[in-house]
Amino acid sequence: MALDKQKKKELASAYAHSFRPMGVYQIRNVKNGKVLVLGSMDLTGARNRLAFMQQSNLNSIHELQKDWKAYGGDSFVFEELDQIKPREETVNDISELKDYQEEVDALLELWIEKLQPFGDKGYNKPKRK
Repeated sequence: MALDKQKKKELASAYAHSFRPMGVYQIRNVKNGKVLVLGSMDLTGARNRLAFMQQSNLNSIHELQKDWKAYGGDSFVFEELDQIKPREETVNDISELKDYQEEVDALLELWIEKLQPFGDKGYNKPKRK
C-alpha cells in the first residue's frame, strides 16, 4: 500500500527535523588496540557506515587502510565515547545545527586530547601547530 504524497512529505519533514544522536566515537582495531577518534552529527549513520564497510570489505578511511587489509574489516569495532544531549526535541533551522556541530567539534578535541590516538596508539593525525 503506497503512501500518498502528503504523508510522505510529512514523514520526510518529521525525520529532517528530528534529533539524531550526535557526538564522538572511535573505531577500534581489536587486534592491535589502535583507534580512530571521530565526531559525527549522526552517530547512527556513522555506525551504519562502518557496518557497511565491514560487509563489503571496503574501507574509505585512509588512516585505517593498511591495517584493514592486514587484519580485515571484522577486526574493527564502533564504540560511542560521548553523546550530545538535545536542548530541544527538534532542530528547527540550520543555525541550531551549526551550534551542535561546534559542540561536536569541541567534544572531539577533548577526546583526542585525552586519548592521544596518534602513532602506535591510533590512526588520527596530530594537528599542525
